[in-house]
Amino acid sequence: MSTIIPESELVLNNDGSIYHLHLLPEELAETVILVGDQNRVAEVSKHFDKIEVKKSKREFITHTGYVGNKRISVVSTGIGTDNIDIVMNELDALANINLKTREVKTTPTSLKFIRIGTSGSLQDNLQVNDILVSSYGLGLDSLMQFYDYEENDEISNMLNAIDEQLELLFVNPYLFKAPGDLFTKFSKHFNFGITATCCGFYAPQGRMLRAEAKYEDLIKRLSNIEVNGLRITNFEMETAAIYGMATLLGHEAVSVNAILANRINHTFSSNPGLIVESAIKRVLEII
Repeated sequence: MSTIIPESELVLNNDGSIYHLHLLPEELAETVILVGDQNRVAEVSKHFDKIEVKKSKREFITHTGYVGNKRISVVSTGIGTDNIDIVMNELDALANINLKTREVKTTPTSLKFIRIGTSGSLQDNLQVNDILVSSYGLGLDSLMQFYDYEENDEISNMLNAIDEQLELLFVNPYLFKAPGDLFTKFSKHFNFGITATCCGFYAPQGRMLRAEAKYEDLIKRLSNIEVNGLRITNFEMETAAIYGMATLLGHEAVSVNAILANRINHTFSSNPGLIVESAIKRVLEII
């Protein structure tokens, strides 16, 4: 017999929709584009041939529609892995929990998540305005420490090698490979590498304004790491959590990164909107 999930754990709105996203199950497509910026939702859906759903609550905006015969949802997550925790759990609940009976469905649905986000390069040869897909997500935040999972030998060995080179005493990194076949599909078209996911934009990414950073050489440490022939190519604030949650919940995921900054040579894109628009168009062409 299925366990009934209590109201305190699976929180719903008065109309039966999932709490934060304000969505009903039928309003979600099985292919989901994730964007951080809520204004970027419309930048994606303007390319749809038809939009059938527009919902919003707080920073979470969803448009569901069609490109040709392909049904797609685009959802804004906001910034950071704390928001990814909310969004991934609630999207999974829409697909795999009967919200009326509060029972987990016996036959799970595997969703396809494609993140389109912005990122900073950690390598000289990954230039501003390039597009990169993440083969792995390296979490330098704490989210996945709260979930119970086992690392396979490949991941354990890679993490040990990264730990030895990174030497961040207060961080317990986690690592997830892009789950499913989406990475293979996208990596044919773009560069790829390990993406580091940070818990903030300033000191956690080696930036200092007035507050001093504890690890002033963080960028150097990350950019020098090589494991299994892969470099840590870039960093941002969501990818590792998306890969981790997708893996735990049985979904596919890939992260597509528009490189706006090169932190090695201190350059920034002169037209960020143009490279983001290019990434959106390329993703829609591929899927």
